[in-house]
Amino acid sequence: MGQYLNPGSQRYQMTVNSRIFVDKTEMICYLNSIINTQQRFVSVSRPRRFGKSIAADMVCAYYDREANDRELFEKRLIAKCPPIETESKSVTWDMYLGKYDVIRIVMTDFIKSDQDVSIGLQKLNKLVVRDLAKKYPDVDYYDKDDLIQSMQDVFDETKRQFVIVIDEWDSVFRERKDDKEGQKKYLDFLRDWMKDKSYIALAYMTGILPIKKFGQQSGLNMFTECSMMFQREMAPYTGFTEEEVKELAFRYGSDFEKMKAWYDGYAVRGIISPEKREEYRKDHYNGHKISIYNPSSVVSSIKTGIIGNYWNNSEIHEALADYIGIKKIDGLKDAINLLMDGGRLKVDTSTYQNDMITFTWLDDVLSLLVHLGYLGFDDEKSEVFIPNLEILDEFKFSVKGAEWVEVFAASR
Repeated sequence: MGQYLNPGSQRYQMTVNSRIFVDKTEMICYLNSIINTQQRFVSVSRPRRFGKSIAADMVCAYYDREANDRELFEKRLIAKCPPIETESKSVTWDMYLGKYDVIRIVMTDFIKSDQDVSIGLQKLNKLVVRDLAKKYPDVDYYDKDDLIQSMQDVFDETKRQFVIVIDEWDSVFRERKDDKEGQKKYLDFLRDWMKDKSYIALAYMTGILPIKKFGQQSGLNMFTECSMMFQREMAPYTGFTEEEVKELAFRYGSDFEKMKAWYDGYAVRGIISPEKREEYRKDHYNGHKISIYNPSSVVSSIKTGIIGNYWNNSEIHEALADYIGIKKIDGLKDAINLLMDGGRLKVDTSTYQNDMITFTWLDDVLSLLVHLGYLGFDDEKSEVFIPNLEILDEFKFSVKGAEWVEVFAASR
């Protein structure tokens, strides 16, 4: 077990051991269906406090060849998944359990606001290669300062593939918002590291922001993106589902209807199975729409017995006031006022560049607020709205400044 190579299952075991645990292991059944296919690159973005790191720990624990923790997973929902039938084989739930070398990276360990991106990437290279050299000391490495070549060297000699898991993948766009050169260098590194590489069986990235676009192009176009705009196959695993919250409320004696009012509202869209598409075309099916609750706030309310605002414990608490107060965006304050009154706004999300500084239109700011979790998004109507009482509370806190008095007065 290394620091970055094959980190083991301990972190996910601690999650399972927790007093309040919601089983999301069925997500791995989907990942198993895309291993060693052209679709093996997945980028999942969702707000803070929505279980991104726990999901990353789970993926690592499952595939890690040194952990190979069957007991941890055979008691979970994944063990009830039926075999997935592909063109070439039948994939059982445990087919890839403990079968890969896993590299887990938390990008905030390497991308710092006061440090050039190149320095962080060099550190990443050296530390991961150090783990590789310890695990495979007999491999003939061409250049131990070159992570990409070293992984290729290991694969060529051992035929062992890697699962790469990157948490906080978008840290460069949050820590170094104005560093366009560093951002491009980072995206180039990720592309060179992973694209068209036979040593990769699966790549799973998670963060807050979708993949950065320069103009209309994504820097990592091999990835399938699952974002708050369209969660695709990841929709049931974005947060807690209504059934999961109902079960928790029953088990711990909480008021489900009150929890729904405070923490629900993130209606994400999943995929429509082939057998349901005809019903969907006739407007007889909407099972692909999944109501998602904020997991962290649900857990906090159950632990304390108090249903209220737990969002302001987040480190991005001040961001809402920052973004709804951008002066150069025409109509922003009026839009916020309308949303706080329970209204909805149509939004064109296509111009948003998936960063935290490029705001040309009102729609760009509103699109960012969807990804940060401050707005819900109805993708069929292209409308945004404030999802629940917890987020409305955050808006009320953020508009207490004097500059908002005139806006509210004009609407009364």
